[in-house]
Amino acid sequence: MEKPYLYHDSVLNQMNPSGMDYQALKNLVRRGEGSSLEFKLKTNHPEKIIRGVVAFANTYGGIMLIGVGDDKKIPGLKYADEDEYLLVRAIHKHCFPRISYTIDRVQLLDEREVLVIRVPPSLSKPHYILPDPADPEIKKAYVRVADKSVQASREVREILKGTQADRDIRFSYGEKEKKLMQHLGEHDNITVDLFASIAGISRKIASRTLVLLVLANVLEIHPSDVMDQYTTRPVS
Repeated sequence: MEKPYLYHDSVLNQMNPSGMDYQALKNLVRRGEGSSLEFKLKTNHPEKIIRGVVAFANTYGGIMLIGVGDDKKIPGLKYADEDEYLLVRAIHKHCFPRISYTIDRVQLLDEREVLVIRVPPSLSKPHYILPDPADPEIKKAYVRVADKSVQASREVREILKGTQADRDIRFSYGEKEKKLMQHLGEHDNITVDLFASIAGISRKIASRTLVLLVLANVLEIHPSDVMDQYTTRPVS
């Protein structure tokens, strides 16, 4: 499996950038939510929407449809102007650094509309949500995993930063790396805490080692809202 939070055949690549009509919208909704597509019925909880926007930017991009239910019904929005204003204000106020995105509308058969938010994968990862812009130290990053926006661990954030750096990654194969690969030869995955325990090293060193090996394309990380898993990278 390729790096799940970095490379993906995003639905963005399959959409006409000039816009979407009602038939194209219905075809897209028929697919259901996934790694690059999310539905929101209303904008009464904008924090959940911007969480998805940040996750798309930090991962492989995606499309968010506002006015579409989880059941794939398309009731649309009655007051799309107000909903768009609330979303734009929330994105600009709480997302850092600024995220590139576009908002379009699809007219339904009645007077209602669906908002289409397109978010390309960012070149300035990681992006964060700042619940209180006056206190930028309190921030959370998210990545997309399947159809969920998962809070990024410290390791995921470091890997996101590392992927933006244009440099060769080098590492030495020592005793701790030997124990790591021995474990992965006998088991499907490993976590930071388990690696620290097996190798008899601090969690900080275990974390740094695993991040380095992911950036060196030796390992893959699989983000989770419970505990990230690391696996060996398949030989292509």
